[in-house]
Amino acid sequence: MVNGDKYFLTSKRLGFRRWRAGDLELACELWGDYEVTKLFDARGRLYRSEILERLVKEIQTEETHGVQYWPIFLKDSGRFIGCCGLRPYDLPKGIFEIGFHIRSNLWRRGYAREAAVAVIRYAFNVLKANGLFAGHNPTNYASRHLLLQLGFRNTHDEFYAPTGLNHPSYLLRTQDYLEQ
Repeated sequence: MVNGDKYFLTSKRLGFRRWRAGDLELACELWGDYEVTKLFDARGRLYRSEILERLVKEIQTEETHGVQYWPIFLKDSGRFIGCCGLRPYDLPKGIFEIGFHIRSNLWRRGYAREAAVAVIRYAFNVLKANGLFAGHNPTNYASRHLLLQLGFRNTHDEFYAPTGLNHPSYLLRTQDYLEQ
């Protein structure tokens, strides 16, 4: 546990909780890392004020829609490792967007996969989502590989304004999830 917080979602190694206003230092550890942000924001390394804006947006998304890219921690040590969660994508159709950002010094340890599996289960089993959308920077081959492993199907390229690029985009439908 981190500061006595209870996790609302867990996996074998990870615990998820909700962002709050006092989490700016954690947010800076993640979104202040150029290796992380260069993949989803053309500005690259974000300044503290930009990170605060992002944190506030995550909190507001939770308040408005009951989802966000939740901070994730190692259950055994409480170490912050990144975030993984959901955003509204096409709510009239019951489709959320899934995303994950892992601190670069913790890549290649299976955390993104483990977190994504937990969030996918949450989306389909708790939120009763009809589908999950995902996209990634065209140069992020690790995310592409992971999304395909998780059962997402490439559907199209979609312009993503924060990078100015067309991102490969994917969908995981309820039917696809249930067949896994």
